[in-house]
Amino acid sequence: MSRKIQNRNLFVRKKSKFPIFQSYLLGSTALISLLYASIFLLPVVPKDANIADVPVYKIKIKPQSSLASIAEQAQEQGLRSNPLFFQIGARAIFVGSKLKPGTYLLQTEASLGKILLQIARGDRVRESITIIPGMTILQLRDIVDSHPELTHQTKGMSSKELLKTLNLSYPGLEGLFMPDTYIFDPEDIDINIYRRASQAMQKTLNQEWGQKDLKLPLKSPYELLILASIVEKETGRSSDRGKIAAVLINRIQKGMPLQTDPTVIYGIGSRFDGNLRKADLRKDSPYNTYMNKGLPPTPIAMPSRESIIASAHPRKSNALYFVAKGDGSSHFSTTLNEHENAVDRYQRKSTSKVNQIK
Repeated sequence: MSRKIQNRNLFVRKKSKFPIFQSYLLGSTALISLLYASIFLLPVVPKDANIADVPVYKIKIKPQSSLASIAEQAQEQGLRSNPLFFQIGARAIFVGSKLKPGTYLLQTEASLGKILLQIARGDRVRESITIIPGMTILQLRDIVDSHPELTHQTKGMSSKELLKTLNLSYPGLEGLFMPDTYIFDPEDIDINIYRRASQAMQKTLNQEWGQKDLKLPLKSPYELLILASIVEKETGRSSDRGKIAAVLINRIQKGMPLQTDPTVIYGIGSRFDGNLRKADLRKDSPYNTYMNKGLPPTPIAMPSRESIIASAHPRKSNALYFVAKGDGSSHFSTTLNEHENAVDRYQRKSTSKVNQIK
């Protein structure tokens, strides 16, 4: 009789624990549901945050910020989120260590969860500057100096100062920056654009110099850069780069002046009015390749990677002359008589006088 009572008591005790566990489970589920509802349903971006009727709100997260610091930055910039709850929310959805710095455009009335996931993805505002092949340093500096989203440290710097800041040893800045599109975060410092572009150019130059044709009459990677800049300015159609490089190399090897209009125009500078005159070709300057043999003292533009490669590996050709045909391509000649005939055909019957070599 006593054993039956004991077993009955055990059964009662076991049964009495279930409601407690169930209550705990229900309570935990409710708490988690409330937490996730607070994270993903309650808006934390101000309702009246529209900027010029665009439903976005901008915040900036500083580099190397801790989660606590990011939470404080968010609150300081107007998000209606307690820093402690911000941190709890980030950890609850497993992004506490994944938040990335940058400038973010947030939808008005967005929830904390939506914002945290956006910052964890790095879905931020990016800006860009494009260096176009054939662009000069004056054009590049004007673009960098006038970009509204850059922090300007180099504005007003002389060429010498900028070269020193970039740790470059060249006669000038011309040609030293690789044409490409450079993406950056708003308020990045402008020196970073120059540094990235110059490093990209140095890498390409060194690589192509190490693989160049052995018979090239060039003494340094800088001379390769100068030649490539002329090829860039003389090329109307990309397929002609290697042939144009070959003409220039052939003329150097034969001791002939390059006689390229773009170098003369570069020497004229801002005084050039779009019309190259015979008087300009007779006016001596380091860039007048009609009067001086060999390469000019510096590049005349930023050459593309393709022009550098073409200059390091010119086409095999005996051509010494080329003239623009008017469709972007050039006609190449091995003799002066053939060239004169081509000039008559493509240039003298036209008002265009671009890309002639006489």
